[in-house]
Amino acid sequence: MLVFFKQNLTFFSVPKTGTTAYSMAMKPHADIIFGRRVKHMTVGKYHSKFAPFLRRTFDLTPERFAVMRDPVDQLRSWYKYRSRRKITDSATSTRGVSFDEFVLDAISDTPTVSKAIGSQYRFLSIRDGSVPVHHLFAYEQQDLLKGFLADRFEEDLTFKDKNVSPDIPAPISPEVEAKLRAARQQEFDLYARIRDAGGVLRDYPTP
Repeated sequence: MLVFFKQNLTFFSVPKTGTTAYSMAMKPHADIIFGRRVKHMTVGKYHSKFAPFLRRTFDLTPERFAVMRDPVDQLRSWYKYRSRRKITDSATSTRGVSFDEFVLDAISDTPTVSKAIGSQYRFLSIRDGSVPVHHLFAYEQQDLLKGFLADRFEEDLTFKDKNVSPDIPAPISPEVEAKLRAARQQEFDLYARIRDAGGVLRDYPTP
């Protein structure tokens, strides 16, 4: 997570939405940088704990922005990422596991190979089910986010691919996709709202 005083912005690093590349490009401008275990601070924790601190300490109420990815593709990115050779011996390695099996594991009550990946909806929402993010961009329309950043930072930022997952086949069967959609309906509904809004959702009122 990054906080920018001049631009009055907070950027949330939603896992597997290309945020590492964006973070690397924006870091030189950031006033507060969260790395390692708190790099992926959720919106809920920020909303309840860190936002009040910023307001109280710096008289700052930044607009919040994040990226959300098609839920199937985001899980597919996790699946490919965990197929890397360096984690072959890990319990979370997907080598020898089909994407269908990975998805079913992700929506089970006791995930193993998909342990700790969470969901984008839980990352972006708070207890009452709302999504307090001022600018929520669709990953698939990155031109909108790049335009937004160029406007707020008053320069064109350079983005380099980071943490690119291996290019391996990861088809999903209609039956498994239907189960995924049923299990994570809120996540699919939120993503549909972003797409219906033209690629960026701005339902949450600005400060």
